[in-house]
Amino acid sequence: MGGITSPMPFSFGEWMIIAGLLWLLVLLISFIVFCVKKNRFFVGFGRATIDLLIIIALVMTLNCFINYHTTPIGEEMTKEAGGEKRQYTVSELAEYRDFVVTRCNELAEKMDRDENGFVRYAGTDDVDTVNALMAKEAKKSMAGLSDRFPKLSGYYVNAKPLLFSGFISQQYMQGYYFPFSMEANYNNVMYVMNKPFTMCHELSHTKSYIMEDEANFLAYLGCTNSEDEVFEYSGYIGILNYVNNEFYNNVTKEEYESHVKLSDKVKTDNIFLTKESWDKVEENAVLSTETVKQAADTFVDTTLKVNGIDDGIASYSRVVELLLMDYYK
Repeated sequence: MGGITSPMPFSFGEWMIIAGLLWLLVLLISFIVFCVKKNRFFVGFGRATIDLLIIIALVMTLNCFINYHTTPIGEEMTKEAGGEKRQYTVSELAEYRDFVVTRCNELAEKMDRDENGFVRYAGTDDVDTVNALMAKEAKKSMAGLSDRFPKLSGYYVNAKPLLFSGFISQQYMQGYYFPFSMEANYNNVMYVMNKPFTMCHELSHTKSYIMEDEANFLAYLGCTNSEDEVFEYSGYIGILNYVNNEFYNNVTKEEYESHVKLSDKVKTDNIFLTKESWDKVEENAVLSTETVKQAADTFVDTTLKVNGIDDGIASYSRVVELLLMDYYK
């Protein structure tokens, strides 16, 4: 399926959603006409809708839901470590947090930047060129993990930008995996430093790693093992907030302040969208960002809980445990 949709220069999944909305609109109109004139079209169209829903349920199960019940990476790593799951101390968390912050500070100094201080990739500001080069490196980076994680071997789809990235930004989402088209899609208006990590994250979903903490962990490994320093930096930036927040929540303010501090350049790069991009999103918005984000959070949280992830959106932060297991293995 990915081999069919991947060569398309646009997100096929987005157009499938639009087609689905149009289908529902036709169904509603045909139902109204049926109630008024007893037109038989609604009966046939309704049966076709039921058939379509069965197909949707099957594809969603095979390409998404079933993967929530595979063996977690954490269990596999525990077996590799001798079968005992250990607890990590605050001092160990502090050591790893300082390591991540230090790497961010070091890599931030190596970045090529424009006149506004924002990172420039491959010496160009052309978005299409940047996207193409990053998509190629993302596939290479994830495939490079296949010796350790065999499911990451084989064919990779092309990560693609989303046409409606402004609406996605209002949801505070960096990317989406579309099970119906087997596509790894990313937000095209977010800050460039988020793209490598997001591409790798969504590609891991296409390889059956559907859990968000696992996708974050694999994206981190893929990026930080890349020879591309922008990818490496993106890998550390991608998990920085999870690790830093976990440390902040487990120590006093005085203890936190005594550790390695984020440089000004890292603070500049640790953003979702630039102010200019946010202004454009809000200018073109049909619904308020608060409404869109609340609806999106509810949908994602419900989907995760329905699939057995009891802590819902909070499961994203479980990546810290995987990171500590990998660091201290």
